[in-house]
Amino acid sequence: MASPATTQTVRPLDTLRFDTSGPPQITSVLTDHLRLLGARTDRPGAVGHGDAPAAGTTLTGGGFEPAHATAAWADPASGLADEATVQAATGMMAVHGRRDGTPRGLAVDYAATATAVLTVQGLLANLVGQARGGAAAQVTTSADRAGLLAVSQYLAAAGADEGEAAEIAAGGPPFTSADGILFELETLDPGAWAAFWQALEAPREALRAGWRPFQFRYATACAPLPAALHTTARSHGWDRIRRAAAASGSEVCALRSLADRAAEHDGAAPWFLTPTPGGAPAGGPARPSVPPAGRPLAGLTVLEAGRRIQAPLAAHLLGLLGAEVIRIEPPGGDPLRGMPPACSGISARWLALNRGKRAVEIDIKAEADRDRLREMAAHADVFLHNWAPGKAAALGLDADDLARVNPALVHAYTSGWAGRLDDAPMGTDFMVQARTGVGEAARPEDEVPAPSLMTLLDVLGGLLGAEAVLAGLLLRERTGYGVRVDSSLLGAADTLTGPALRRAARGENPRRPAGFRRPLVTADGWIAPADADARAAAGHDLRALPTGEALARLREHGLTATAVTTELSDLHHDPRFAGSIGLDTHGAPAVPDPWSFV
Repeated sequence: MASPATTQTVRPLDTLRFDTSGPPQITSVLTDHLRLLGARTDRPGAVGHGDAPAAGTTLTGGGFEPAHATAAWADPASGLADEATVQAATGMMAVHGRRDGTPRGLAVDYAATATAVLTVQGLLANLVGQARGGAAAQVTTSADRAGLLAVSQYLAAAGADEGEAAEIAAGGPPFTSADGILFELETLDPGAWAAFWQALEAPREALRAGWRPFQFRYATACAPLPAALHTTARSHGWDRIRRAAAASGSEVCALRSLADRAAEHDGAAPWFLTPTPGGAPAGGPARPSVPPAGRPLAGLTVLEAGRRIQAPLAAHLLGLLGAEVIRIEPPGGDPLRGMPPACSGISARWLALNRGKRAVEIDIKAEADRDRLREMAAHADVFLHNWAPGKAAALGLDADDLARVNPALVHAYTSGWAGRLDDAPMGTDFMVQARTGVGEAARPEDEVPAPSLMTLLDVLGGLLGAEAVLAGLLLRERTGYGVRVDSSLLGAADTLTGPALRRAARGENPRRPAGFRRPLVTADGWIAPADADARAAAGHDLRALPTGEALARLREHGLTATAVTTELSDLHHDPRFAGSIGLDTHGAPAVPDPWSFV
């Protein structure tokens, strides 16, 4: 893959300028991404003001009408005022806390980071729409909508017609070796799972019972594994464990620290954009000359060959912006359509990422079907995939291959590592979390580091993938050239942990202090104070008070807090999100679009 030095010579926001103000947790990421995309600011050191209730951003220049965006924490009537309260209300604390059995706040600013990326998406989509003859629009988004999007799969499952396929109970990796190494284990093959634990002489009944919760941990955000597996891991040294993994076909990854990641960080952008040879072809598919308001990608076609979460979510977002998304599925259809729990016979989780897409079955192992896919790509605007490294090239479907049939194509690859680490393990969410220090960043310093079993990087990686595609589309509109776009889970990890990595690089403690963002128990639930009020709120004993009375007491003392959502099925009727969460045609809960265009 090309290096950052060669991929950033032409950028989609070159000649544009921006100005932004608002909460630094949002504007710092927003500012970084606008700069990386080529925009400049007259206030080079400014990343917003902490006392502003919302982030306001304006892009000007480049022959465009000014593009405006506003990003708030939430509707003021909801009482949500910062990262902690948004995490609590949207169910993020509940999902992240499943491994521990109680709600837990993420010690990283996940909702704010996602909101910043969504805001950049809205601005880029606005400019793409303008370049295609549409009108300028005011884009709005909010952190509570970002939070709902982050838990959308878990929310969909909670509202399904049937129960989960695996138990939701406390427990899960990482494991600990006899010499104290915390490590993640990954395999998608039950045979490799069994061979690994057999090599370590784990009880057969334990390895059999452990596979299902391990397999479904991506879906349930927990893995109540038999205690015997943890005991087995603690009875062997790290070298023996590594040999067992290599022999079985499994992979293990020791948890790395934020200091380790800061020391090796190459400073690369979370995505690379590479113009492909040749110009836009004459003619092309018929498209409306002016996209309708609020759907700046209307008339564009996205081919998506995605698995699991990252690429399907990226394509889902492009569909929400108006693109027609054609999902490439294997003969017989995507097997994940049948993954429980179901709504009207279709996987609720699958619907959360794939509703509204048109499916076409393609056998990529057959030359005739690959030719058929190339013909489809010749009339598409975007080809998006997250196949294993090297697979697209082996199939003759890489960016250079498809540029020969469609020089104007945006070829997008959402990967695990983007080829940036020589010793990288399998590029799955929890392995990337382990390798990049996310396991340390997600928990305060009085908790043992552990990757979150909420799919933090798959979701953020999908958001970054959509952002990168929009940047590629804008670059195509401005230059006439097709673009290769590369994004990754590694880029998502570095974006999420950026503040912690900067602290580590300065020699400071990169982790948040003990007890950071930890909910307070009440007589019938939990409440989460705003970060600024957490210390004062902890001084009140609320354990005997119902949640409503506990919140009232804190309000009497001028403290902001909100109830922690512990049952995601309750969100549909939660007054903090009145009218936001609907049902799709299959009866599955559906979160609102993350932006609006006016």
